[in-house]
Amino acid sequence: MRSTHSSFENSSNPLPDVEIDLDTLPCGLLRTLDDGTICRANRTFTRWVSLTPELLVGRRFQELLTMGGKIFHHTHWAPLLRMQGSISEVKLEVVAGGEVIPMVINAIRHDDGAGTIVHDIAAYVARDRDRYEQELLRSRARLEGLIAELEQMHEASNDRAAFAEQMMGIVSHDLRNPLNAIQLGADLLAVQGLDEPQQRVVHRIASSTKRAAALIDDLLDFTSARVGSGISVAIAPIQLHELIAEGLDELRMVYPNRTLVHRRAGTSETNGDARRLVQLVGNLISNAVVYGAPDTPITVTTSVQGISSITAHNHGSKIPDALRASMFDPMTRGTEAGAPRSVGLGLFIVREIARAHGGAATVTSSDEGTSFRIEWPARAER
Repeated sequence: MRSTHSSFENSSNPLPDVEIDLDTLPCGLLRTLDDGTICRANRTFTRWVSLTPELLVGRRFQELLTMGGKIFHHTHWAPLLRMQGSISEVKLEVVAGGEVIPMVINAIRHDDGAGTIVHDIAAYVARDRDRYEQELLRSRARLEGLIAELEQMHEASNDRAAFAEQMMGIVSHDLRNPLNAIQLGADLLAVQGLDEPQQRVVHRIASSTKRAAALIDDLLDFTSARVGSGISVAIAPIQLHELIAEGLDELRMVYPNRTLVHRRAGTSETNGDARRLVQLVGNLISNAVVYGAPDTPITVTTSVQGISSITAHNHGSKIPDALRASMFDPMTRGTEAGAPRSVGLGLFIVREIARAHGGAATVTSSDEGTSFRIEWPARAER
């Protein structure tokens, strides 16, 4: 196969006519009729497919393709050539002597000047590209396998966590009965005219039982918030200032060495769960007692001014930014030296009570102290 390259007309540097030997080009060249019948092919292509020109001419191009290629030729190749006149960068597999050769093919459909529609085809062997694509597919398959494995591990981890939380709730609930029995026994012993050493022992039993009961209540609230539908609240009209004032009176007996100050702003009437709000304040005061400066007052401000809010402020070291971001997460504890160990649920329960009221809990901290603020709608509904 030979072709002539003519000089460009009206060019300042005309190129001489050059005769190109198409058989020596590094790509396969074919011309077929509109039905795919091969009219001619260069030597490069015949060498690739291991067929002489005599055996190749007269066959249909699509007969050289794999089954998938034949289907593509019928459903896409021919219709696209008829519609748009050309196809670029199509990858097909050609069968040659039992070997499958990946090829990238370009084609143009046109009139040969004698009224016959022909397809001029240029093909390139794409073994390196095919190996690269296959490696990409294998890498993708491996990645998808790893992702699926990670998802299974994550699901299994979630199942184990949910089971552990459910067991925590069940065990905590079952512990209430023996603790109630211990508390009742301690209360009965306290009125039996015991001597002073015996009274001290009974007092320690009662105090320890109350702490254990409070811990169990926290664990049950945690389980309800994480596994169930959230902490339950019973919203009703309340007098916020009076409610928190009574709660602080009880807390002053629990923490006799600390000064608890109550400030009021706005009106007092709002909606909320009285028991849960007193619990919330108790958790905030407990946190302030543990981590605040011991010789400074803890100030609780209640306010109903468009929204309802409770703010607890204590003096002490500034909370680091990294820790402040996770203050309301479960199992989070401060790092103050000498602080008693706990499961770290107090502030988590504060946040969940706020959410159950349709509100939110926030914390700010500076050199002037730390403030925990809980806000919720004055007409909270549940």
